Amino acid sequence: MDDPSAWPAELDALSAAPAQHRLVLENERVRVLDTRIAPGERTPVHTHQWPAAHHVMSWSAFVRRDDKGVVLLDTRTAGVTAVQGAVLWGEALGPHTLENVGTAPLHIVSIEIKPAK
Repeated sequence: MDDPSAWPAELDALSAAPAQHRLVLENERVRVLDTRIAPGERTPVHTHQWPAAHHVMSWSAFVRRDDKGVVLLDTRTAGVTAVQGAVLWGEALGPHTLENVGTAPLHIVSIEIKPAK
């Protein structure tokens, strides 16, 4: 994985994909994002600098692609699914897009864990 601190600040989810990411809380230890992606919607290229616990509010199939368009994950073929209320762990994510290819809204609340200083 690339060094997350080397990713351009302008690719941070809040800057690069503000239509889908809303800041709920931020302090020196965590950042909480409310992410909503409608059916058929695709985010601009963005990053997530820190690992996170993801609380699933609603689930939909999605495709994650890198900044060159290469498919990194297609939940339909990978067998990845989650139910409302599930909590998943995810590592930091380099430049990527996410496309909701399902029929329901994808709504995730992510608690990003910042490194100790």
